[in-house]
Amino acid sequence: MTTRRTIRFDVLTLFPDLFQGFLDQSLLKIARDAGIVDVRLWNIRDWSLDKHKRVDDRPYGGGPGMVLMADPVVDCVEAVQREAAEPGLLIMLTPTGRRLTQPVVQELVQHSRLLLLCGRYEGFDDRIRQVLKPMEISVGDFVCNGGEVPAMLVIESTMRLIPGVLGDAASAVDESHSEAGRLEYPHYTKPREYRGLKVPEVLLNGNHKAIENWRQNQSNERSHPESGAN
Repeated sequence: MTTRRTIRFDVLTLFPDLFQGFLDQSLLKIARDAGIVDVRLWNIRDWSLDKHKRVDDRPYGGGPGMVLMADPVVDCVEAVQREAAEPGLLIMLTPTGRRLTQPVVQELVQHSRLLLLCGRYEGFDDRIRQVLKPMEISVGDFVCNGGEVPAMLVIESTMRLIPGVLGDAASAVDESHSEAGRLEYPHYTKPREYRGLKVPEVLLNGNHKAIENWRQNQSNERSHPESGAN
């Protein structure tokens, strides 16, 4: 008998309420109810020593915006790490980090606990990075208001690879980006014809080998359009 695997996500943020709707819907809610995924929210402001719960200040050297201060962030992370015997892998969501790709997600799911540190404003005092030595991850070459949406992307992409989350385990194997550089083939369902567009005949004839070949060719064409596969 195999033991069911659980992965724990600790989200460290200034805005924990942003996650409530996200956590209570769809597959993530089912996975949480089943005990496969455990998500815990932590408010960085709770570690502020300022009576107004301030966690940011103006940058030295001048410039626009505010910067997250080192002491409340580091104190928060270290306290949350001590909440369990396994301190977990600390991930800082930052535009300068390693790009989040499916191979990176496949690395992350090997860990039983992930701490997701969400930035805001102009970012983190760099001493946070120097002290905590996190894994730094970027979700793309664009700017978000903070790390909360990127943290959701990490949770959602990672949890899909945990056995028992998807109804069909093959879904995580066949979907786009499961292999580096490969995109998934197109899908069709009822009706057979919609606004003059018909389902490809090969998908209707029951020839599984032909279907497999067609899907492989379609995947190749989408992944490498310059190849001219059809």
